[in-house]
Amino acid sequence: MARWIGVDLDGTLAKSVDSIGTGIGEPVQPMLTRVKQWLSRGHEVRVFTARASDPQQVTSIRAWLKRHGIDECGITDRKDLDMLELYDDKAKRVIKDDGRLCSGCRSQRNSREVEEHSAGGILLTDC
Repeated sequence: MARWIGVDLDGTLAKSVDSIGTGIGEPVQPMLTRVKQWLSRGHEVRVFTARASDPQQVTSIRAWLKRHGIDECGITDRKDLDMLELYDDKAKRVIKDDGRLCSGCRSQRNSREVEEHSAGGILLTDC
């Protein structure tokens, strides 16, 4: 199985809407651009959303992805060992194997460099 990048739908890839139903908001352009770049580099991207547990929602999500030019994305509501990273507006980062909340990148000087899997660049972090 291929390694993959997870991207939340509501509030991350698509703007939040008042009623979830089957309505999906307009794209969040910076995230849509990022997903298109990952796909063009050959990365597997999956929309990671609780909506995926409902087949009717999956049909709506698939149509939305196609309309915005990223229909090669998978759709899931499950993590597995091949997920590289997850982009989500509600997530809180914790320090690996520690459980304490990460305070984020305080400064480049105090941070260590970690290879960013998805973008091939450098991610600065203090955790």
